[in-house]
Amino acid sequence: KVNHLDVEHPAASYKKIFESVEELNEPIPAVITGIIPSWLGGSLLRMGPGLFEVGDEHFQHLFDGQALIHKFDLKNGQVTYYRKFIRTDAYVRAMTENRVVITEFGTAAYPDPCKNIFSRFFTYFRGIEVTDNCLVNIYPIGEDFYAVTETNYITKVDPDSLETLKKVDLCKYLSVNGVTAHPHTERDGTVYNIGNCFGKNMSLAYNIVKIPPVPKDKSDPIEKSQVLVQLPSSERLKPSYVHSFGMTDNYFVFVEQPVKINLLKFLSAWSFRGATYMDCFESNTSMGTWFHLASKEPAGYLSSHKFRTSAFNLFHHINAYEDEGFIVVDLCTWKGHEFVYNYLYLANLKEEWEEVKKAAARAPQPEVRRYVLPLDIHREDQGKNLVSLSYTTATAVLDSDGTIWLEPEVLFSGPRQAFEFPQINYSKCCGKKYSFAYGLGLNHFIPDRIVKLNVQTKEIWVWQEEDSYPSEPLFVPSPGATQEDDGVLLSVVVKPGAQRPGSLLVLDARNLTELARAEVNTIIPITLHGMYKP
Repeated sequence: KVNHLDVEHPAASYKKIFESVEELNEPIPAVITGIIPSWLGGSLLRMGPGLFEVGDEHFQHLFDGQALIHKFDLKNGQVTYYRKFIRTDAYVRAMTENRVVITEFGTAAYPDPCKNIFSRFFTYFRGIEVTDNCLVNIYPIGEDFYAVTETNYITKVDPDSLETLKKVDLCKYLSVNGVTAHPHTERDGTVYNIGNCFGKNMSLAYNIVKIPPVPKDKSDPIEKSQVLVQLPSSERLKPSYVHSFGMTDNYFVFVEQPVKINLLKFLSAWSFRGATYMDCFESNTSMGTWFHLASKEPAGYLSSHKFRTSAFNLFHHINAYEDEGFIVVDLCTWKGHEFVYNYLYLANLKEEWEEVKKAAARAPQPEVRRYVLPLDIHREDQGKNLVSLSYTTATAVLDSDGTIWLEPEVLFSGPRQAFEFPQINYSKCCGKKYSFAYGLGLNHFIPDRIVKLNVQTKEIWVWQEEDSYPSEPLFVPSPGATQEDDGVLLSVVVKPGAQRPGSLLVLDARNLTELARAEVNTIIPITLHGMYKP
């Protein structure tokens, strides 16, 4: 349980994980040390940016590099590694024209310099070309697999050959402007997600959508998707940025944060030269953060429950569950209303270590927090703490205006040390009371360790190795496991100076000891999210 939280990276070899790589023509065999559990057979699929410039134009932001899908295959004790660029419109057109053609999250595409002034002028008003650069995550819908970002376009891929199959526009099936890259999935294959939409009388809202399991006639479940429930936006024309949401057995939890998308700015910015998605975000400095609840069956918004707390940014929910009339919500937060993505420009991340540290010192500070939301609220309880769960110090106090003020319990906090990209034993614990979360440790935004957190005792375990940069750890349960943490963690680790710099690391999830690693002679750039396919 060693807790090295003061590791330095003066050599700055982390810059390597933000550099372009080539795709592979065929899978390459890995050199294995240690022993991979015999029951572990399947594919680890990961998504991330793999191309950071086109021609002489550089992508500016961490979420702009072109989508690269990675696969570690585990079969009969052998491991291979394979990767391919996804043939998105953004990628194919960039390759064809040798320039950035479609505006990405933080990089503007300029009109073709070869065209004359009139055609350039008209290009601006042709409407917005939204990127399909699906670099954030990959997940199953029915029997298919989709690589995704946060727009309305998702891309169907073949998880074996890594071929790009087709681009799907969710707007054809659902009234959402886009959905998150973090859906929730039930055992029967039902998928839930959330995105913002135009609600009543042209004001903005959030829709929770449901994609059913594969229908009996084997048709595409996406065609049967529906909006389940609509949640209002606290500001009519400015929805909050939403990256993930919580789900318990009976409820959805939506956290409305003070990072806002200014839609008017968004729509007008595109008609000017050089505007990006990043230019359309702004902070609401006075709203704080609001929690909303919706019931699942029958689906409905709990409009009488108004939860408020002080400002934080939220990207990842860890887990949420119901207990004795309360909903417990565990989150990876960043304090304050300034947008954390402002610190994820590649120029910042590729600075020398001392500069990286200076920038991180100015950024919002990370903290793992537990909030507790009471379901039962009575007028006469005004002014007193409504939380009666014995095991938490989180509080909820009813105000005279009917809102409930929440204060969190802090589960983990270290200056500029984030516990992020959280994972749990999802199949056993999603929406249920649980003990363990696994995360990627960010040291001044640089991913340099894997952390296990006991959310009940706050005990932590750390895996770390010099000049090694791991990715989000995915939990795979052992067959027939009864304990929550009986299984392995899989992480892609990059050790830039090593003879074989890319590897798949297999850790025992109980104590984070290394069981095995499979190393390949190639650098693997940073990956964001992914999945294990048995």
